[in-house]
This record gives sequence, C-alpha cells and structure tokens, in this order.
Amino acid sequence: MSARHDVIIGISGASGAAIGMRIVERLAEHPACAVHLVISPAGERTLTEEIGADALPRLRGIAFRDHAPSDIGACIASGSFPIDGMIVAPCSIRTLSAIAWGQLDNLLVRAADVQLKERRRLVLLVRESPLHLGHLRTMVQATEIGAIIAPPLPAFYLKPQSLNEVIDQIACRAINLLGLPDVSAPALQWHGET
Repeated sequence: MSARHDVIIGISGASGAAIGMRIVERLAEHPACAVHLVISPAGERTLTEEIGADALPRLRGIAFRDHAPSDIGACIASGSFPIDGMIVAPCSIRTLSAIAWGQLDNLLVRAADVQLKERRRLVLLVRESPLHLGHLRTMVQATEIGAIIAPPLPAFYLKPQSLNEVIDQIACRAINLLGLPDVSAPALQWHGET
C-alpha cells in the first residue's frame, strides 16, 4: 500500500455545497487519503440549506479530521505539517479574495496560504456568475501566486444523465487536479470520462 495522502478540503459559503461534499466522499473512499475538513460558518449554512440538516454530521463523520475555522493554530496551519494539497469547493468570492490578498483571518484561508507558500497545489472551485472586473483581477492574483482556478463547470460532452453525475464529474476533476500519485485511479474517474 502507498503512503497516506493528507488532503485539506475547505467548504466556503458559495452555492454548490454538494460538490464539496462529493469531493470528501470520493477521497474518503480511497484508503490512501486522509481528509482534513474546514467548513466556514457560511459553508455550514449553505450545506444545511442546499443538502439538508444531516449534511454536516455526515461530512464530519467521514472526514479524517474536522477543524474549526477559528482554530488558526491547527496542525494544517503550519507548513511543517505534511499536506499533499488542498481544494476549496465551493470557493466563494470572499474566500478567493482573502486567499489572493493574504487576509488570513480564519483557518480555511490560513491553510490555503500555507499551501501557496509551501508550493503545494491549491485548487479553488470559484462559484460566481457573472463576474465583474474585480473578480477577474482577483482570480489573476490568485493564479499568479500559485493557485489553480477551476470553476465548477459541467462537461456537457460527457452527456451526464443527472445532476449527481455532473456533481461527480466536477468532484473527480478537482481531485485529479491535485495530481496525487495513486489517487486519480479509475475508482476516482467518472464512468463516462475517457
């Protein structure tokens, strides 16, 4: 068996909480992955409103470790703690802006900043539309400092048959962007992708 991959999943308050949940579910299915979860207060609200009251307990039950967003001293806030990458899904414009401009006022943003300073992969599933120039400039700033901007867009050419298939495809794509050896195995590929 390969070495364990510690991955941080941040869920912020933008719409699309089901994508973050599916990413956690997919990674938790993989025996080599340990998911460190950070959910903002707005993310908690969105999970409850979009998925249901059982979403938070389910997520916290399958994550390797659940970190309070106020715990800026958590292990994942340190560059010396071995993390293999981080995904923020969904990533609100507020969270994108805080990451891009170094406003480290909570653990989700601090953990993302650590990924950037340690030159680790940070994938941001920015969920907003339409975008004004300030949003676009913030995405450029985040990209220039090392983040991967990956809006959660469906791959219509795969002809998904349901919303769940769209969510799964986006989740698998985000996981694959981490570039982890032995994690982007066929078990983490959407069945229609070639």
